[in-house]
Amino acid sequence: MMAVSVLLVLELSLYACCFVCGIVAAASLTIVQGNFGGLCMLYGRVSYNATGNVIGVQASTSASLCYFVSAISIMVAVVCFSLSVYWVYAFCMEGELRRERVWLNVMVVVSGIFLFFLLITGCMLKIGRDSLCDSILKTVSGVKSCDEVQKKNWVSPIQGSMIYTNLHKSETAVWVNFFFWLIIGTLVIVQKRQSSGAKLVPTPAGSLFGEPGASAAETEPFFNRPPRPQ
Repeated sequence: MMAVSVLLVLELSLYACCFVCGIVAAASLTIVQGNFGGLCMLYGRVSYNATGNVIGVQASTSASLCYFVSAISIMVAVVCFSLSVYWVYAFCMEGELRRERVWLNVMVVVSGIFLFFLLITGCMLKIGRDSLCDSILKTVSGVKSCDEVQKKNWVSPIQGSMIYTNLHKSETAVWVNFFFWLIIGTLVIVQKRQSSGAKLVPTPAGSLFGEPGASAAETEPFFNRPPRPQ
């Protein structure tokens, strides 16, 4: 049981880390969207005015795409915060941390769902940011890397001074969150197996393949048995 408690404490620590990652991912993407007047720049394209040396937005994707990515990160953060608060409260009230097998099964399912959606959002952020960077490198003259566009002037009221940094921060937070949930899923499976092993009933030392113990007649030696009385 001590090992299970240690694993559970480690799991709770990862919940706190996942909460921070979810907030960072959602906040960074929301800041970018706010700086561009509500436009979602994932998979977007830019325009460049060489005369005025300013950058504008040629095309953007639906705002619901960024809302979806932010919503997944916020949902993960809320669940992690709720689990952390619940287990801290349970520990303060009961003085111990233990969990029934049914909740371990639930957490295995939750881990699988979160890993699936975090994988999707991570790929969306990665591919969307790379698509935007390709448009910047092909359109804006004098730019050799995507982060250099943050030093350029953008068409008012757009503020693009932190676009690459915030998109990269959001993507990194999602992948770190994915990695943490991969560890959480592994810890839950280990706890589930330990919980199953603790419920196994030990068999007698003289039994064979878990069968009940043999009787005295069965254990009597076959050879050199004492003669039966006539």
